[in-house]
Amino acid sequence: MVTLRLAIAALVLTALWRPRLRGDRATLGIAAAAGTLLAVHHLAYYEAVARLPLGAATTLEFLGPFAIALCGSRRAPDLLWAALAATGVLLLSHSGTALDATGIACAALAGCCWGGYILVGKRLAERVPDGRGLALAVTWGALLSLPYGVTQAGARLLDPDTLAVAGAVAVLSSVLPYTFQLEALRRLTPRVFGILTSLEPAIGALIGLLLLGQHLAAPQWAGVAAVALASVGATRTEEAEERAGKARAADDRAEAARDG
Repeated sequence: MVTLRLAIAALVLTALWRPRLRGDRATLGIAAAAGTLLAVHHLAYYEAVARLPLGAATTLEFLGPFAIALCGSRRAPDLLWAALAATGVLLLSHSGTALDATGIACAALAGCCWGGYILVGKRLAERVPDGRGLALAVTWGALLSLPYGVTQAGARLLDPDTLAVAGAVAVLSSVLPYTFQLEALRRLTPRVFGILTSLEPAIGALIGLLLLGQHLAAPQWAGVAAVALASVGATRTEEAEERAGKARAADDRAEAARDG
């Protein structure tokens, strides 16, 4: 599924943007790094959801973006939100329904790759003003995942029903969200972008419950809620800090005008 998802997304994005392989080496290197992170993220995440409830896997994966959101902050409220998120992960991993250790490791690897992609994707968005960089990145990720997909599925990759499902997954889970995310990264800092993924764990848990019949124990639901609450709290703290900064800047300008 990862191979088909990335390959079909690469075909769609290449048809839309027609990227050229010629270009400065730095941009090509950033696109290759982004594609590598995407491929490893997808493989690790799918291995995780094969072993863990969707809500648990998504919560663990979310720690990557959340770490980016808190990176470099020394404010006490941010450290409190980080502690709440860590408590949520402990509740999720060590309470109620037993979670597979390999699945936890895969979800953690997916989180690291997703956090790395936010940083690399920001650089790619700044260097390439349209979707050509994303097309190159996804194409490289598809090539990297191809040996794994062929080894695992072989001729089943060409099954018409499988291709139909993979096409829908590619458009809904890769082409559209990655295009919008890259546009968001052009306008936001990596920290704010990481914070804005705050509802993913809760949505993943709800989808797992409603569509897949996956149940979490009460302490694990509390863990999901703790991670979501921590990210919402961090968002509010960030907004308050921005408002305070703007107010200080306005006061400084007013004082400078009076002195002038």
